[in-house]
Amino acid sequence: MNIPIALRLVLAPTGRGKAALCTLLLACLFVAPGIAQEPEASREFVVADNLAPHSAPAQPLPFSHKTHMAVGLVCQMCHTNPDPGSLMTYPSTETCMACHAAIATDKPAIMSLQEFAESGRTIPWVRVYAVTPGVSWGHRAHLESGAQCENCHGDISQVETVSESKATLAMATCISCHEARGAKAECVTCHAWPTDQYLGIE
Repeated sequence: MNIPIALRLVLAPTGRGKAALCTLLLACLFVAPGIAQEPEASREFVVADNLAPHSAPAQPLPFSHKTHMAVGLVCQMCHTNPDPGSLMTYPSTETCMACHAAIATDKPAIMSLQEFAESGRTIPWVRVYAVTPGVSWGHRAHLESGAQCENCHGDISQVETVSESKATLAMATCISCHEARGAKAECVTCHAWPTDQYLGIE
């Protein structure tokens, strides 16, 4: 089987700099093809901390954003935004194994990851922020407007386990951000206008 030289270097059993090579490989695979002129964005509005404490949900595998971002991974390497653009995806098992076929293979969590890879099963990650029913919302429109991940999710590079620590789902947050950026803030921007049938009108 022909294996690209970059991948052979990552999978090499000896040598240093595997993490750096892995980061470079992932950047080439997942970030470079989609690089475009980034829209000019205002970073003035940042979502406030959640007033109510929210514990991180139990995940099928332990994962530290802090550890992975410290070696150079960025959001787009693991979280993509396929059509229609509503949600960001979780990384595929193959994406994880691009590095972990050679890195930390003796750890229990990576052994479990290997089991997912060998079985072909998708890792059942638990979504932390779930859009409120009745709200029409999508990641893509916000990304194209220039919003950055940290505007809504905070500095994930300093987080071990992700919880709903930001008041991202509060209506007041949405309205305040839209007003700060000069975006539409009418009800119908995010909520479908109720039909006559819904209102009970014949």
